[in-house]
Amino acid sequence: MRQIFKYGFPIFIGMAMLACNNPSQSSNQASGGIDQSQLKGQSGVVDDQSQPNILQVAINSKDHTTLVAGVQAAGLEDVLTNAGPLTVFAPNNEAFDKLPEGTLDELLKPENKETLANIITFHAAPGSYTGNNIRGVMGIGQATGDKVKVEVKDGVTYVNGAKVLGTVKASNGYVHVIDQVLLPPEK
Repeated sequence: MRQIFKYGFPIFIGMAMLACNNPSQSSNQASGGIDQSQLKGQSGVVDDQSQPNILQVAINSKDHTTLVAGVQAAGLEDVLTNAGPLTVFAPNNEAFDKLPEGTLDELLKPENKETLANIITFHAAPGSYTGNNIRGVMGIGQATGDKVKVEVKDGVTYVNGAKVLGTVKASNGYVHVIDQVLLPPEK
């Protein structure tokens, strides 16, 4: 069960970020993301009547194509479609652009799959934290076993220094779109 939380939460974050920016788009190919017809397992289940899950939210967001690519490279798609509840802090594409040049390309290599999965998992927390819920806590335990620090400055919520830009409710939890990639502490 810990493996699911460790690797599935980052995917959850990515999906939520995607949904924040374009919740009505049903095809991800138009936005440059994952083609849903290529998904298998739980992530490949198509249900046009239920509220989108975290992965579907991310896939349908043109601002989260990088996160979705990371989730796919890490093999975490099915984790973000599970019942949850999960809370995902989803960096937008601009957040990934802030990383040092070459970092993302290096992380997407197959030999770095475990490192990428750990980074993505650090963006997810077991439980359902609304925008108001995260404001009322000092820290949130992530799927990696680490914690993120939550602060409110001038009415704006920050998670480990990343600004929360918006929140999207998914069928299996919440996605909080953030403006920075969160890096887990070195061990």
